[in-house]
Amino acid sequence: MSFAELLDHVGGMGRFQIIYVILLAIPVFMMASHNLLQNFTAATSEHHCHVHINISNTPYTNLTGKLTAKDLLRVSIPMDSKLQPEKCHRFVTMQWQLLDSNVTITNLTELETEPCADGWVYDKSIFTSTIITEWDLVCDSRQLKQMAQSIYMAGILVGGIIFGGLSDRFGRRSLLIWCYLQMAVTGTCTAFSPSFTAYCIFRFLTGMAFSGIVMNGVSLSLEQSHLPVEWTPTRTRAIVGTMYGYCYTIGQFILAGMAYAIPSWRWLQLVVSLPYFIFFICSWWFAESARWLVIAGRPDEAVKQLQRVARINRKKEEGEKLNSEVLRSHMQKEIASAKSSYTYIDLVRTPVVRRISFCLCFVWFSTSFAYYGLAMDLQNFGVNIFLIQLVFGAVDFPAKFISVLTISFIGRRFTQALALILAGLSILANIFVPQDLKILRTVLAVFGKGCLAASFNCVYLYTSELYPTVISRIYWEAVTVAMTLYVGAL
Repeated sequence: MSFAELLDHVGGMGRFQIIYVILLAIPVFMMASHNLLQNFTAATSEHHCHVHINISNTPYTNLTGKLTAKDLLRVSIPMDSKLQPEKCHRFVTMQWQLLDSNVTITNLTELETEPCADGWVYDKSIFTSTIITEWDLVCDSRQLKQMAQSIYMAGILVGGIIFGGLSDRFGRRSLLIWCYLQMAVTGTCTAFSPSFTAYCIFRFLTGMAFSGIVMNGVSLSLEQSHLPVEWTPTRTRAIVGTMYGYCYTIGQFILAGMAYAIPSWRWLQLVVSLPYFIFFICSWWFAESARWLVIAGRPDEAVKQLQRVARINRKKEEGEKLNSEVLRSHMQKEIASAKSSYTYIDLVRTPVVRRISFCLCFVWFSTSFAYYGLAMDLQNFGVNIFLIQLVFGAVDFPAKFISVLTISFIGRRFTQALALILAGLSILANIFVPQDLKILRTVLAVFGKGCLAASFNCVYLYTSELYPTVISRIYWEAVTVAMTLYVGAL
């Protein structure tokens, strides 16, 4: 009898598993809020140099009583090719002659300009404050915005390495509880960051917690990241996996709504972080993985956990039949496999596995790099940022559904190839679409993002089936590292 069959004896997908999966799925709704949060907290508003104008010194005294804000900008800040105020430069001296219709200026480019020395003025009609407006991350400092996102992704990388190893030593439940607390505390501290440096440090720690929640939370309910299957029977893993995917998709809608309602980045950061204190409290109810307890040499505790599951599933008599010896006898294969030592070299040791590893590496690279390249820079599309976030989330629903149909009735390889080809064509086509055609550019980007969502749906399943079980864990750790490096490179 395997571990999956033991689960069937204590109730299969019963009341305990349903409650367990729901409690683990609820935090997933908020995962997108942290992953894509900088689309809103680091949105770049329209801006121009802050200027101090002494109108008493102008020779055009007859105009001073008629000056408007637009006139003041005209004489103090040069205009760009779109006749909008330059973002990073201002005139060295006020060009009052620009207001006089009787004066002809032959070449505006010859007028002397200088960088913004007194800060910037920002348009606050959409966002009252962002990290951009608070710490002036524009012009020469604009690269710091991308650096902040890269630091967050580095946190995910480090978290995947650290929490992946610690979960084998201390258990999934303990690490998951800790990661919920770390997410809550560091996310809240981010909202009160006194400086950009402190903001980046807290975002790094938040990224670590994010990675730990994904790896340990999902592994407790299904073989999503190819950690051991814990409390979910085999026949229901596909359903549960799809549910988790849609929870993340719905989270994108939640993020758009909250960002629209909360235009201040500190309050938005706080609102998406505080729920994790509730998740932390609820997580104490979670049961530790019985599989891990047996492998860790704690079979008596594993029996107690299984009996608890049986009692909640109204299979108390079946649970009472279990003991540590019965558990060991039915899990000899799992115990022996856990004692075997596998390394990253096993991913390229044989020709067949080596070919699989290289092919999947390219698939993961192309999918993750393009997907997050689109999803993490919504302002580049030039349309309403809240609307594009909703549309980007909505396209995942039909994309994932269609991918499930094609995977089931046509095959994995066809689905994977078609999704990547269509995504690539739509992204390449966008290169040749003029910037003025915003709607067409957005449609192509949304279609490409949907294809990439379908590709993700397929490659997760495809990867799990192509690798032998004994080395699949090693590969998924490598995927976590690689994906983070790909996205961080953006």
